[in-house]
Amino acid sequence: MSNNTRFPDYDLADVTDVTAPAQLRALANPLRNAILELLLERAATVSELAAALGRPKSTVAHHVSALADAQLLKVVRTRRVRAIDERYYGRTARIFRVGTVSQSGEAEAPYCNNDLATAAAESAPAHKADQLSSIVRHVRIPREQAREFWTRVLELANDYAQLPRGGDVVYGFAAGLYPTDYPALPEAEAPAKDPD
Repeated sequence: MSNNTRFPDYDLADVTDVTAPAQLRALANPLRNAILELLLERAATVSELAAALGRPKSTVAHHVSALADAQLLKVVRTRRVRAIDERYYGRTARIFRVGTVSQSGEAEAPYCNNDLATAAAESAPAHKADQLSSIVRHVRIPREQAREFWTRVLELANDYAQLPRGGDVVYGFAAGLYPTDYPALPEAEAPAKDPD
């Protein structure tokens, strides 16, 4: 179990809006997303990331470089090991806020993955094993109230990311808020007044 009392173990911005095409392309790769997720726990070297991901160090180094070039990762500290500076990488923000952006001329091909689709794929084995906890609710509310609710969800997600590390299972947490064509009841009529 980690002895860290805050996660990650380096300073970073809370939220960054990601809009540059290079950043969006960098985030569209599943391995890069896994690297970013690991770095929410603590800063890590390329060797540590490669070991955690079970991938060759050269492959992970390539993806770390792409994330650093896109300003999604940065070196947060170094350590001298046998005359070599070992670099520890960290995220530049806790949350990368991304909208769906399509390449010019393409109507249906967004740069970035739908996080709920990713969560659906990841959660399929848990669903099959009857180990999935999930819920969907539909509520007709004003747009501003939806924004306020999403702010609370982001705070909850941040609280989840701060939980002490332990155990032998990594649990995923997914949340989404999206407009739908789901049916809604009409406004309730005012109750009839009793005659006096």
